[in-house]
Amino acid sequence: MKYIAADFQRERGRERERERERERERERERERDRDRHTKTLRERERDLVSERSRYLYM
Repeated sequence: MKYIAADFQRERGRERERERERERERERERERDRDRHTKTLRERERDLVSERSRYLYM
């Protein structure tokens, strides 16, 4: 009986570790998406500034 309980405990520990790893992976993915979005916003802002300066110098 003790062995079954120990196996069960070990399996639960492994499952928790897998869940933590999946959560870390999701967090990394969210971070990448955030960086990608910020980058495109910066590029968009730069394009708008260059567009504005083009009109100012015409």
